[in-house]
Formats: sequence, structure tokens, C-alpha cells
Amino acid sequence: MAHAQQDKSGRRGRDETAEERADRMWQELIQEVRVAQTGVQILFGFLLTVVFTPKYEELSGTDQTIYIVTVVLGACATGALIGPVSLHRLVSGRKVKPQAVRWASRLTLFGLVLLLATTCAALLLILRVATDDGFVPYLVAGVVAWYLLCWFVLPMWTRYRHTAP
Repeated sequence: MAHAQQDKSGRRGRDETAEERADRMWQELIQEVRVAQTGVQILFGFLLTVVFTPKYEELSGTDQTIYIVTVVLGACATGALIGPVSLHRLVSGRKVKPQAVRWASRLTLFGLVLLLATTCAALLLILRVATDDGFVPYLVAGVVAWYLLCWFVLPMWTRYRHTAP
């Protein structure tokens, strides 16, 4: 089992080989992706059904455009968040796990950005249909700000604040 130790620079870390570190990071990444995949798949599945409802025909041209953009964003988010699984399967056994982890991590981060966009676009569409009030863009902007805070600002602040130089 890996244990924490201090290296020559005084930084603390795990006592693990590059391969062990890649294996650990891969397992952590896959657990994170599972959470995001579930959310994007449920949202995308819901979005796919909307076009087949009678209400869809009643939507304004703008709302139909928002819907189409939302579905495309959802499809792209789904692809990015499932991408790490395909990447791992295609490179497994090729001794490129550290590189695969880096690419899978990038795909996951991009997938999260697309999931944020999908969720906010879906929220915009739903609120536009549910109410004609002018506060809808402000509500959506507030949700975008909240997601950015939870998903990116707080993690980056933590990374900056608690990572040794």
C-alpha cells in the first residue's frame, strides 16, 4: 500500500511508481466519470423525448432553436463523458496509461463544461416555456454562476490554496 512521504523538495506525496500512480488516477477518474455520465445520460434521454410531444409544435422558433442547441450540446457532452471508457478500451495493454489518463481527464473536463452548457440551456428552455417573465435570464445566469462556483471556482481555489509550490 502506498504511504505518504516527503521528497527532497519537502513536498509530501505517495510512495508509488508512475504505473501505480496512473492506475490510481485512472480508478479515481472512472469513479468521477460515472457520476457525470449518469447525469448527462438522464438529461439527454429526457431531451430526446421532447420533440415527440404535442407541446413541441407550440414552441416559438426561438424556443425550438434553444431545444436543438440543447440536444446537440447534450449529445456532445455524452460523447465526451463516455470517451474515457472507449479510450481506455482501445489503448489497454499498450503501456500508455499515463498518457491515457491525461487524455481521459481532458475529455472529462470538456464533458463537464458541455454538461454545464446543456443543463443551463435546458433550464433556459424550461423556464421560458413555464413563464413569460423577464427574470428567466437572471435565474439562468444565477444557476450558471452557481455551477461555475461549485464545479470550477471552488476546486481551482482549493487547488491553488492547498497545493505546495
